[in-house]
Amino acid sequence: MTRASIPADQVRFFSGSSNPALAANIANELGVPLDDTRISRFSNDNMFIQLGATVRYRRVYIVQSLSQPVNDHLMELLMMLDIARGAAASEVHAIIPYYSFARSDKKDAPRISITARLVADLLKTAGATHVMSMIFHSPQVHGFFSLPTDPLSSWLVFKEYLETRDLTTAIMVTPDMGQAKSASRFANILKLPIAAGNKERISDSEVVIRGLVGNQVRGHKRALIYDDEIATGGSIHELSRLLVEEGIEEMLVICTHGVFTRGGLERLADIPQISEIVTTDTVYIPPEKRHPKLKILSVAPIFADAIWHNLHRESLNELFVFGE
Repeated sequence: MTRASIPADQVRFFSGSSNPALAANIANELGVPLDDTRISRFSNDNMFIQLGATVRYRRVYIVQSLSQPVNDHLMELLMMLDIARGAAASEVHAIIPYYSFARSDKKDAPRISITARLVADLLKTAGATHVMSMIFHSPQVHGFFSLPTDPLSSWLVFKEYLETRDLTTAIMVTPDMGQAKSASRFANILKLPIAAGNKERISDSEVVIRGLVGNQVRGHKRALIYDDEIATGGSIHELSRLLVEEGIEEMLVICTHGVFTRGGLERLADIPQISEIVTTDTVYIPPEKRHPKLKILSVAPIFADAIWHNLHRESLNELFVFGE
């Protein structure tokens, strides 16, 4: 979209160490500088952080994905929020493209923490006045935040990319019934039928999918596999096995958050029927770790649009995720 300029003297943009490339792209989209953040460690391993520009009575935007090392990046973010609040910023916006703690969204074992809620509370305590993120792992995570929070949708960049592809004879498949509602909305946008896996998680890296529900897969030649996040790739690997058994000849894997831990990217790329793995830059992937089958789409324009609308007190409906 065409945006009017924003008052650069009234805002400050900073980045933690998790994803400075995305932060720079967001600032560039808005036509404002990305100010310096100085991060180092004392001899006892405590962090030292200093924001490199005055924030007094300005709107402050701090971009930090909670990717690996997750706990270090969380601590950086909390300190930066606290610094901005203590230095008299008028507003402190936490821009968290990837909120990894969203996976800890329920108490499904004794004596464990619902960490998604705990971290949401910490962000407010540290000084955030507003949070912006992209597609939480489950819709209830939005309710854990007691301050204004905008979970944005990545579908806009995926839709634009997929419009260049021939989706004839394709079906969308999601590995988890829990993602079926979200995937169904995306499938409707693309005018595709949808099926979902009946998944049982055995461990953090091992799953079993006991069949598919929804539209019949047999008869389709291509599948778009959609998930919000891929870490080890266990769910997608198991789903792809079933799809090949059902006669699928080509698979395109799509995920918002490409975490790709423990060889997850290579594990999926080794499957001959997977022709492409499409993700976004919510999680930074170094060039040396990118596979030829990997395509990274930038969500910087979406965050920039959301920040611009928020700054001008305009609706975010077109960019928002409603209960997915």
